Parts: sequence; C-alpha cells; structure tokens
Amino acid sequence: MGIKAALPRYELYLYTAVLGLALIWAGSWIFEASSDHVNRKAFKESVKPGWHYFGRKMDVADFEWAMWFSTFRNHILFALTGHVIFAKIFTIVAPKHRSLIFGVYGGVAVLVTMGWTYMALLLSHCIILYSVALVKKKWLCFAAGLGTLASIKLEPYNSWQEALVTGSFDLQDILFYGGCGFTIMRCMSFGLENCEKKDGNYTFSDLLRYNFYLPFFFFGPIMTFDLYHAQANNTQLTRREREMWNITTKALLHLGIILIVDVFFHYLYILTIPTDMKLVTKLSDWCLAGLAYSNLVYDWVKAAVMFGVINTVATLDHLDPPQPPKCITMLYVFAETHFDRGINDWLCKYVYDYIGEDHTKIFRELLATICTFAVTTLWLGPCDLVYLWSFFNCFGLNFELWVAKLFSLPPFSTIEGAMGEAMSRRIRGVFNAANFWAIVLYNVLSLNSLEFAKMVARRLIVKGFPLSTLSVLLVTYCGVQLVKERERQQALLQEPEPVKPVDDGKEKAE
Repeated sequence: MGIKAALPRYELYLYTAVLGLALIWAGSWIFEASSDHVNRKAFKESVKPGWHYFGRKMDVADFEWAMWFSTFRNHILFALTGHVIFAKIFTIVAPKHRSLIFGVYGGVAVLVTMGWTYMALLLSHCIILYSVALVKKKWLCFAAGLGTLASIKLEPYNSWQEALVTGSFDLQDILFYGGCGFTIMRCMSFGLENCEKKDGNYTFSDLLRYNFYLPFFFFGPIMTFDLYHAQANNTQLTRREREMWNITTKALLHLGIILIVDVFFHYLYILTIPTDMKLVTKLSDWCLAGLAYSNLVYDWVKAAVMFGVINTVATLDHLDPPQPPKCITMLYVFAETHFDRGINDWLCKYVYDYIGEDHTKIFRELLATICTFAVTTLWLGPCDLVYLWSFFNCFGLNFELWVAKLFSLPPFSTIEGAMGEAMSRRIRGVFNAANFWAIVLYNVLSLNSLEFAKMVARRLIVKGFPLSTLSVLLVTYCGVQLVKERERQQALLQEPEPVKPVDDGKEKAE
C-alpha cells in the first residue's frame, strides 16, 4: 500500500541530506579511530604496510579478500582465461558439445590444481549421490545429500577426508571445502531434478558436466541443474542488443570496486577495530553504528565482486547465472536478506517454497523456515555462533509474517485505510527502520563476533537511549524511505502500459 504513494520532492532532498551527513559523520569517527590506533599491539597481525608513498597501513583482516586478490589472483586469472579461450573456440567449432568441453576443462583444472586423491573423493561423492538419484525418491536424495554434506562439516569425518588431500599448494584446505560443499549441493539438485524427470534418467555424464563447470566449481554460485542443463545444451546462441557492451561495463565496474575497497582498507580499519574489544568500549555510539553497518556493506561488496567476476565469465558462455545479492542498504525485510543468491535460490526451490507454498500460513511458514535454516546451518558448519545466527534470522523471518498478519486484521487494517497512503508509508517506515537494525545486529554477530554484536546492541538500545537510539533510527528511517521511493519508481517502470481502446467511431459512422 505504502509503495504506491510518491514522496514529495522536498522530503526526498531532506532524507538524502540527513543520510549523507550521517554517513560522513560516522565515517569521520571510524577514520579517527583508525588513524589514532594504527600502532596498537592488537592491530599488529591484521594491519600491514600498504601504500608506502602515502604512509598508510592496510587492513588485511579478511583472509578471503587477501586470498582472492593476492595469493590466489594469478591462479584465478590463469584458469578462467583458459576457460574463456577454450569455451569460445569450441562454442564456434562445435556448439552442440560445448557443455562437454566445459566439463572436461573444469575436470582437468581441478585435477591439476588439487591432485588425484581430491578428484577421487569428488567422484565418490558423485557416484554415491547419482546412484541414490536413480531411485527417484526425493526424501532419499535429501537424506543422502545431507548425510554426505555432514561428512565434510562434522568431525571426525571432515578431518579424515581433508587428510586425504595432500600436496604443497597453500590453498588446498580452502579449496577442499569449497569444491566438496558445492559438489554435494549440485549433486542434490541433480538428484531432485532427476526425480521430476518423467521419462528415464539423466546420465552420469550430465552430472559430471554440470558439476565440473569451472567458474562455479570452487566458489559458486550454484545454478540448479534444470537451469544449467537447459542453458549449457542450448545451441541457438545469440547475443542480446548491447550485451557485450554490458559485459565489458560490468567487468570494468568490478575492477573499480576492487580499487575502491583497497582505498577504504587503507583509511578505515572496519574489520580490525571490532576485534579489539578494549578499543571498542572507548568508541562513540556513532562509530559503533558505522562499524556494524559498514561490515555488512563490505560483506555484500565482497560477495558482489566475487560472484560478479564469475557471472561475467558465465555470461560470456551464454549462461544466465544467479545475480549478486541485494545490497544491505536496500534491505529492510528479512525475506530478502541473503548474501549468496545461488544458495538462496537452491534453498527456496527445494526447501522453503516447497514446504511453505504461498508463505501465508503461519505454521507452515514456521516449518519451512526451520527446515531452511537447518540445512543452512549444516552448510555453514554447525557451531554455537551459527546456531545463534540461524535462530535469530529464522525468528526475524517469522516475526515479519506474524506482524503482517496482525496488522491485516481489524481494527489495524481499518485505521491504516483511513489514514491515507502517505501516512501509512511513514508509519511503516518507522517499523522498517527498526527491522533494518535487527537485520544488522543478527548478521554482524556472524561476521565479527558475538561480543561486538552485544556491545553495539547495548550501546544503541540501552546506554545510548534516547539520544543515540532515536538519532540512528531517524537516519535509518530516511534511508528506508529513499529505498521505498526507488522501489516505487521501479515498480511503475515495470508495469505494463494500459491497452488503449480501439477508436471505431469511423466504422460506426460508415
């Protein structure tokens, strides 16, 4: 209801000004903390020399970012460049067999990188789950898949399998879990889609071609088997208008984002500061709020860059891969909160939507979310922090439905209908602003630590009340209203134009 009401232009300017000033204010606090405490002993391991000519050290606390753009950069570029070249050649020469070439090149790259024992382990997973898929029982595919996934996430089975992978490559342990985890999820998708196949079964070759597509193999995203199989075996390969221009633009955009993140890591130590709780206790409320928010934004940027680079290669292969996640700044409902759209699509198709159906029934929705987060917990690796993260996000998703159900009943629905769209939107914006910070706090505990999340919550809700609490809520409210206005404009653009009635006055005259 609220999305249909347009914001007055002066409100847009006001919200933009308030939000911009608040971000600059919080950023200045983080910059001051980064500059004043750069030589702290607690920072020694995670703040390293960076731009010597500017005299700035760099935040290197995120090993994943450092791995992708330093240690593993050359390996990624070499492997993906080879994939693009081979894919392009065989797409022109033999388009009917391009899915086979994708699988063969990916299998050889994995074999050369990780060795025979790792390849044998992956093939054993594929063989077991393929055999189960032939039975065409969904519950059996799920049981076998989750049991296999547990074998690489729970002790002592994961350590035993990891010990089989030997070699001198420094990143084998990281690639081990990525390749095995995504392989099992892809095999489960294959098995579940095979259950839906009416005539016969998909072949083991289809599974291997799907699994060993190199751009998706180690780091995702996951494309469900039905989508990949249809797109990889499509021989009618055409480009949409300006598609290559869009691909080039996105590639340059990702390069620009990488450089911007590098700049920020030199001036704002958003990852290192939250690890030093002695320093955190001395920071202002605005600095803590900015750190919590910026950590989630950075995690989104990291996912967007990684999946964006991979998706660029996949698009060159005439695939339509899962898109990067929605920016945390644009989120004010739990239903859209995800940092891996591939995993999210997989969970929605096979668990959440399958059990929850239309997501309007409270108890069915509760069962659907519990099952979804149970699978997610196993995927992330069961531990106390993951349990806590899953519980809070599962609760948030259900609480949204409970509140929506409550306010759809009289007298709340009657009151909202009488107050008009503009006022309804403003009231909803207040609740959405509070929900935004619930999303931030529930997710920052998995990105940083439980202690940091508790500190932010205590300072913004208890010790900072009412000044810090209400001022942060006001700024968030401004941001939510701007996001709602953007969504309203996009909805208007996507609405089909009304069909004009045919003027048959001339015919009647005749």
